[in-house]
Amino acid sequence: MDLFEKSPVQREREAYRRRQTILSVAVAAVSTGVVGVLLLAGITGAPGWKRVRESFFDLHTARAALPAVLDGLWLNIELLVFCAVGALVLGLGIASLRTLRRPVFFPLRALANGYTYTFRGLPLIITIYVFAFGVPGLRLSGTPSVLVLGGAALVLTYGAYIAEVFRAGIESVHPSQRAAARSLGLTYRQTMRHVVLPQAVRRVAPPLLNDLVAMQKDVGLISLAGPVDAIRAAQIQTSVSYDYTPYIVAGVLFVLLAIPLVAVTDWVTVRAARRQSGEVTL
Repeated sequence: MDLFEKSPVQREREAYRRRQTILSVAVAAVSTGVVGVLLLAGITGAPGWKRVRESFFDLHTARAALPAVLDGLWLNIELLVFCAVGALVLGLGIASLRTLRRPVFFPLRALANGYTYTFRGLPLIITIYVFAFGVPGLRLSGTPSVLVLGGAALVLTYGAYIAEVFRAGIESVHPSQRAAARSLGLTYRQTMRHVVLPQAVRRVAPPLLNDLVAMQKDVGLISLAGPVDAIRAAQIQTSVSYDYTPYIVAGVLFVLLAIPLVAVTDWVTVRAARRQSGEVTL
């Protein structure tokens, strides 16, 4: 008998697991279909469904608005990239300042604390209004464009949240590792760079990606300052046709843009959970 041959009991167990998997998938598919049919029937059977369909789901209006909304979406994507990088750099810097322990650094810690408390509590829409309309009102020479000022508002707001994420990751590294690094002759900067930060970044990767997903949606608020992004383009199309379908088109494009980010976030979260539980993930 081959040593690697499966026993009858093992083969029966595997067959049972396959049957259970197929049954579970079938039950999930049927239940999902039933819920979907009930929802569809409930929505389309509503008395005002015809008017809602004409105002929000008109295919002719959607096709006409799609090119303009797509052009505006590129501005959102570019803004997302630059704001994400800026917020990560700012958040890491603020988190590093908040973890300084020597008394001489108290003023820096106080400024960092005040920044995080302020911009975590201040609504993003108010920050955008202040930067986009308040700063140009000062009439200073060299004032950047409204788009840059709106992006700065996004960076400052999300930098405060990301700073707290980084700070939690830095403080989660056991103090004994810092002490061991210092005993080997590493300076504070070398300890943070080679010992603390690599572990902290790996631990906080899932919440950082969640913040990125949230930023991907909030870059649409830049339309409040005037730049023609996807939301602003949809607003312009709506003002012409008096049909809200362009907003639905913009919303669908934002969802499609978020799907890869959400998938990566879920994968990183599962991988981190497996690593913490001791499983080896290749």
